Amino acid sequence: MRESVRDRLLAGYDGAADRDGVSGERLAERLATLASIGETEDGGVNRPGFSAEEKRAKEQVIEWMREAGLDVRMDGAGNVIGRLEGKADGLAFAAGSHVDSVPNGGNFDGPLGVLSALEVVEAWKETGYEPPVPVEVIIFSEEEGSRFGAGIMGSQAMTGDLSREALTMLSDANGNSFEEVIGAYGTSVDAFLEAARDPKEIGFYAEIHIEQGKLLEQAGLPAGIVKGIAGPAWLNAVFRGTAGHAGNTPMAGRRDPLVAAGRFVHEVSSLPARFSDTAVATVGKLNVSPNGANVIPEQVALTVDIRDLDKTARDGLLQKVRETAERCAADSGVEVLLELASSIDPVPVTDEVREELGEVFEEAGVRPMEFMSGAGHDAMILGRHVPMAMIFVKSIGGISHNPAEWSDLEDCIAAVHLLKRFAEQRMEKMAAHED
Repeated sequence: MRESVRDRLLAGYDGAADRDGVSGERLAERLATLASIGETEDGGVNRPGFSAEEKRAKEQVIEWMREAGLDVRMDGAGNVIGRLEGKADGLAFAAGSHVDSVPNGGNFDGPLGVLSALEVVEAWKETGYEPPVPVEVIIFSEEEGSRFGAGIMGSQAMTGDLSREALTMLSDANGNSFEEVIGAYGTSVDAFLEAARDPKEIGFYAEIHIEQGKLLEQAGLPAGIVKGIAGPAWLNAVFRGTAGHAGNTPMAGRRDPLVAAGRFVHEVSSLPARFSDTAVATVGKLNVSPNGANVIPEQVALTVDIRDLDKTARDGLLQKVRETAERCAADSGVEVLLELASSIDPVPVTDEVREELGEVFEEAGVRPMEFMSGAGHDAMILGRHVPMAMIFVKSIGGISHNPAEWSDLEDCIAAVHLLKRFAEQRMEKMAAHED
């Protein structure tokens, strides 16, 4: 019999970190409850954006938010905002993440950030701490992009970074339009666009997230500081040649787009190192047409995912990838069509915020290790408009987007304490600035 998420979390937890109102058992119970919503046979979860399962997870967190004393509302994009008023009006300190998942995803990616922010509020409630400025705990909709292939939608709706045209072009794998899906969810395209807020309502955004890598595990640290979020650029490439019979077409004179694409994919892997130590380029999607064992392909379509924290280096790498595609196509006598599908600027964390976080880590006896986030997060969208910070929690084995995804409760609670202390210090500064 498979060990439950709750039992596994609590099995290695001695409770020593239960102080200042923070409860490891409460966090474990809540992580386990969300893990049961959309649970798969493998122990993972299926909670696509705007699905019944994702909505049930939100409704469960809303219940906990209200029990913690938050005023809760859901906007037209399905984002949940739980608000705690402070001693004075002013810009809010916000924290959160998402509860949607990739297909058969893990139990920590997203929910840990939401529940950690809520745990901080619970701790304040138990200790009688009254924040000097308003606090918001936010659940963003459709962060993963598993429903429409377009992620971080809820945070983009909140910041006004989505257009009606972009939304009406979306459809899911079943052919349902965006309008149909969110209509069934209980909202509309108009309401979705009306979710845009004045960014000035939020003075700071913080997010806890699992690392989705091995650096913290290798360093033996429970948590680390994100110094910035890499900006992804997606380049679509379509290599076009001439289809033919595999047996009757001589090798000489073939116009095989798969040969060109194969050379291109091989060369792409060596390009990032020429531009920076943090740049990456990945071909993770490739479609061959016609896809027959005895047919020379007519077309090969693929997407290159290019990322770096340094925009200049990222854009230089993007240009080199373009040139490489054109050369590989010419060498094989085929054509290539290139289209930049998306490009998002990197979002660095300011030196001031990193230094402030570093001091909080040192006070807690945790070495302040800094590193880049290669994955996108809601913090990337909020960070374009307001100051932001991210704390990564150690991921066992670096596994993510997988039922085996895991972070020990001791490390999760360490991150909660770090967020709590950082929030208290940052809010004091925000209040002083308002004065």
